[in-house]
Amino acid sequence: MLSGAVNTHRYGGGKVSPDDACRLFPQQHPACLFATCILQPVPAVWLNLRMNDTAASPAENRSGRHSRLSADDWAQAALDLVAEQGVGAVAVEPLARRLGVTKGSFYWHFPSRDALLQAALERWEVVEQQQVFGSLEEVPDPRTRLRALFQLVAHEVTPHVIYSELLKALDNPMVRPVIDRVSQRRMEYLIASFRQAGLSSTDSRHRARLAYAAYVGFLQLSLQLQQPKQAREDFEAYVEHVIETLIPNG
Repeated sequence: MLSGAVNTHRYGGGKVSPDDACRLFPQQHPACLFATCILQPVPAVWLNLRMNDTAASPAENRSGRHSRLSADDWAQAALDLVAEQGVGAVAVEPLARRLGVTKGSFYWHFPSRDALLQAALERWEVVEQQQVFGSLEEVPDPRTRLRALFQLVAHEVTPHVIYSELLKALDNPMVRPVIDRVSQRRMEYLIASFRQAGLSSTDSRHRARLAYAAYVGFLQLSLQLQQPKQAREDFEAYVEHVIETLIPNG
């Protein structure tokens, strides 16, 4: 294991479908009882630009939208689409419709669709670093830190949906380097934490690999193989079992 509202779950202002939320996270979704997944939810950063100012002319509306919509807004919207439909769904026209602007707004910030995808991947990677590992820096005890990490991972959804979709797109030359860096960073963090918790160097590497394999495997079971749902109490018991199994006793 390693990064809501009633009908949607948000990551930086985006949405995960109720079906995905159902499969992953029942304790935050009343329609179902199943879940697990690494990052803290990121505050919404893109504005709802679909609301028109009725007092302004169409030209003024377009100009105002262009001035308010940033490159980060486009990158976040692309991440939302990755979570919902996969990397292949990222395209300029559907994103422009989603954001309520013309394609001209896109080309103000990016020369191509590939440049947008690169920005979206970089945004996801930065959020991963800041929201997960950054949030645990102040926890001095390594066992407490590992427990907090596993609980954090187990009770978040959308970042793991994005990660799962990126794993399906490893043949994309922009996706592979990002996944490699993120995976390496996660492994190094786990190895260091297990080492600080008292394991030997060799045992720390083995325990980190086991923990990461459990995380990726659970994503496969829940998102791709769509295993039967767990009741909330069963899921919480599973999380506690993982914690007790992987974190060495003091």
